[in-house]
Amino acid sequence: MDINAAEFDRMAREVFAPVYPVLAEQIISQFGISRGTCLDIGCGGGYMGLALAQITELETILFDESQDMLKLAQGYILQSGLEARVKTLPGDVHDIPLADESVNLAVSRGSMFFWKDRVKAFREIYRVLALGGVAMIGGGFGNTDLLREIEEKMHNIDPEWKEKRRQRIGQTKVQEYRAELEQAGIPTFEIRQDETGLWIVIRRTA
Repeated sequence: MDINAAEFDRMAREVFAPVYPVLAEQIISQFGISRGTCLDIGCGGGYMGLALAQITELETILFDESQDMLKLAQGYILQSGLEARVKTLPGDVHDIPLADESVNLAVSRGSMFFWKDRVKAFREIYRVLALGGVAMIGGGFGNTDLLREIEEKMHNIDPEWKEKRRQRIGQTKVQEYRAELEQAGIPTFEIRQDETGLWIVIRRTA
């Protein structure tokens, strides 16, 4: 996916920034994974992974196919003082350059909608999940207040944004994602959908 890294990052900072710490708190509260390895897939500037690293002891990998995005992410790592536990890794979600069962927590907010082959990507994510590991993939906003705030800002930027979001997380797409997960052979997953967004939760169990 070709992106303008600077513009993408500006949008993340000026519009979506409040979402990441809220989501990080929710993820840790739900799954209780605060140690081990965290992989932030399609990390962009690394906001999701950094938010998780700031409230846990996770060794965090910011993973993206864009070298320009990873350069920005590296700067944010240094700004946060987390360089001892957070690193960047270039690569493609369809061929993750990590060992089998090496990731305890995988997260991806917003990138799934741009993957070329989600079936292959889901298989790769499941491959790298460690026993007891969880992946949370999708496009949630944390709570309704944040969603409304972002909707207002995005309407001024792109009047069609709300409809685009609906197309990505509507019921037809939920059925499509379920079929893709089943095709990928993922044995344990759930799709959570409410007014704040959509998340696919994949677990590796015994």
